[in-house]
Amino acid sequence: MDDWEVMARRLSELATGGGGADSAALLKRKAELASWKGVNATVGKGFVVKTASEFDDAVTSARSVLAVLQGALKAFAQHKDEMERVADGAAKRNIRITPAGGAEARSPRDAAEDGVPTQADLVAVMVDATRVLREADETDRIAERALRALARGKHDFSDVHVNGLAHAKDLQGRADADRWAKEVAKGDAAGWSDEKLKRFNDDLARYRDTPAFGERFATELGAEGTLRFWRDLAVPAGTMGVVGPERAEILGGVQENLSLTLAGATKVESPAMDAWKKDMIEAGGQRLPAVPGMGGGTPPYGFDVMSSLMQKGKFDTKFLQDYGGKLLEHEKGLPLFEARTSGNQFNYLPGDAPSDAVSGFMESLGHNPEASLQFLHSGPDAKNNWDYLVGHGDGSRNSLYDAMKPLGIGDGPRDQYETSLGHALESAAIQTPYDADAPPKPHSAASASFVNRLVDYYGNNPEILEDSKLRGSMGNITAEYMRDFQDGMNGEREIATNGSNANLGSLGGSTLRDFLGAVGKDPDAYGAILNAQQSVTTDLVNETLRDRAGMSDGMIATDVKNLVSPGGQIAGVMAEARTQAVYDDRIAQDAEFNEGIRTADKWAGRVIDLGANKFPVVGDAISWIAEDARESVVEKYTRDSSDVAGKERRQFLNDQLEGTGRAVYQATYRAALEQGYRDRKAVLLADAAEQDTRLHYKVEIQGEGGGG
Repeated sequence: MDDWEVMARRLSELATGGGGADSAALLKRKAELASWKGVNATVGKGFVVKTASEFDDAVTSARSVLAVLQGALKAFAQHKDEMERVADGAAKRNIRITPAGGAEARSPRDAAEDGVPTQADLVAVMVDATRVLREADETDRIAERALRALARGKHDFSDVHVNGLAHAKDLQGRADADRWAKEVAKGDAAGWSDEKLKRFNDDLARYRDTPAFGERFATELGAEGTLRFWRDLAVPAGTMGVVGPERAEILGGVQENLSLTLAGATKVESPAMDAWKKDMIEAGGQRLPAVPGMGGGTPPYGFDVMSSLMQKGKFDTKFLQDYGGKLLEHEKGLPLFEARTSGNQFNYLPGDAPSDAVSGFMESLGHNPEASLQFLHSGPDAKNNWDYLVGHGDGSRNSLYDAMKPLGIGDGPRDQYETSLGHALESAAIQTPYDADAPPKPHSAASASFVNRLVDYYGNNPEILEDSKLRGSMGNITAEYMRDFQDGMNGEREIATNGSNANLGSLGGSTLRDFLGAVGKDPDAYGAILNAQQSVTTDLVNETLRDRAGMSDGMIATDVKNLVSPGGQIAGVMAEARTQAVYDDRIAQDAEFNEGIRTADKWAGRVIDLGANKFPVVGDAISWIAEDARESVVEKYTRDSSDVAGKERRQFLNDQLEGTGRAVYQATYRAALEQGYRDRKAVLLADAAEQDTRLHYKVEIQGEGGGG
């Protein structure tokens, strides 16, 4: 590295004459001013001028090599640090990383002392180690290719300036995009072999986070060319739409990576990309030219094809607003049966969902929180969009599903639409992509207002959520806004929320209970809500018991009871919802609710992380609150199906009451000890909290009337 810095500096001095020395620039100037005669006037002068200019190119090449080496050095140092972090974390779990990036348990002696790692631990370490090695390989590949390109000329230096590793990848991406665009232009994409398609997919995966590649590839194909390309791949002519399983798996990878690639491309600001987006929207309402033997009957609309390429990645916000507006306008003008799915299968992502243009667009909103909130709530056309997509009035999408049901059309298309719509609603409410493991954010005024609207609508129309795929997303939204729900059920006793308050208390207790009751019949939603409720309740008690010097025991106990009562109410609603689902409606089994508790345990930690944005959590409180909440929910609400199935409904509710009471006792007792209270006082506070919880729980159980 030092040698290249010296080389670049010396070449620069030779080229420009730094320090007043003779230089190529001086030679060039003298040659151009000299009086040349005869053959030398052309040949000699041209040779001298060209030779002098080569020094400029030599400087450019040297500086480019230096920039690539500096970028590679920095990247490799980061890879090394990351691998050391992974290795240190693995060692704490008694795991050793192999040279190939695998993971294995350390010696039996160490295992005896530190514990044997689980298979899940080994897989997690292997995944992390493999990722770091893969990223290091990619750094090596980019650097090697850039250096080879700079050294390619045998008789002259390259005049291409490379200012770093990222720039090198952009240049390589544009070159590869041009190469693939030429392949597509040959017009035989449907005939690409599996090996060629895999190579194309490998490049898509490599460059899906490189907008320069996506922008060049998309604009070289053009909007209609992009649509034809995916149509030809997804529904090859002569196959009548039938694709073998191995080919379908490859196409699934292409669909995902091409979606991510195009999403990044839409955020590039260039006249060519602006034209592509405009042309794509205009092509959406037009049918693609027919291809003999393609299958599926009538040729698809552009929207049918493009929406299938929008299910992954974060597309440009303005593009989504414009695209979605034209898509809904187009769909509203279609006959009933055309308004739902295309006759062709353009989806190869996991599952065999039909190609529904609006569902694909909903998935794109699910990955762009700003766009989803604008489209469904705060934008100029949000009311019309809400009425059509969420509402159930005349002319809405849901009313058309209702009209189609008596005709024998199955629930598959509706389930797909409700799942995708739920993802868009989650994105708008939570303000992170619905499937991202992103850090939680304080709630904005717009997102909190949106949640108020959702709870108001579905709480006053709970029948809409009966057996609806929306309930899973509604459960996640409820878990995210658990402080708001507890505040809404706590009367005038305010509970601080994370960011703007959704003001759910303004809707009335019956609306909140009806909403929670309808959502809680879904096992996954039930698990998310209980984990979040237990965690928030524990956090509230912990906050309340902090810095209470000078207050009487009675005042402290009253404050604790006030803060645990809404959690008890919510637990009661959840118990009733689970009971109705298992015993009354028979739409789910007890084992499914047990599984929902386990798989949704991330919410115990997420709501504490979210609260930490506003309420400083002292010491290790974040970890112990979340861990205690997870353990408590699993222990107190998981039931042996073989035992519960034989019990009466009332006995089941009593079991749930016992679990809720003990969960609150445990939360209060642990919080009191953590805040320095003596055991005797901690027990008294926990007893008071448990009694108050039992009281409020019973009020929520239908037919209990507050009695035993």
